[in-house]
Amino acid sequence: MNTQEIADKLVKMCRNGQNMEVLDELYADNIVSREMPGMPGELTEGIKEVFAKNEQWLGDVVEFHSSNVSDPQVAGNHFTCTMDFDVTFKSRGRQQMKEVCVYGVDNGKIVSEQFFYSM
Repeated sequence: MNTQEIADKLVKMCRNGQNMEVLDELYADNIVSREMPGMPGELTEGIKEVFAKNEQWLGDVVEFHSSNVSDPQVAGNHFTCTMDFDVTFKSRGRQQMKEVCVYGVDNGKIVSEQFFYSM
């Protein structure tokens, strides 16, 4: 798959609530994931570690009230989209989150992801 096809598939799967399946299908084994400085999981490397980080985040969710994933914008081997969530967490109650997600693609797999947000 090329970058546009991967971007379209990630957005479609996230819109359908298949966030964990995205990891299995589209991510490289050597994925590097970056959160905002000072946040838990600020730098996570490797598919098993990224999978565990996502399981932990989803395990803290009580309810998704709404979510939106924008159409992707592709530039070369990178793409971006925005994600908005209204979520109730076990640990911190209900929050509205807006983030910009930037992905890097190499050899038909996502090799990097970085999230920009304020809460």
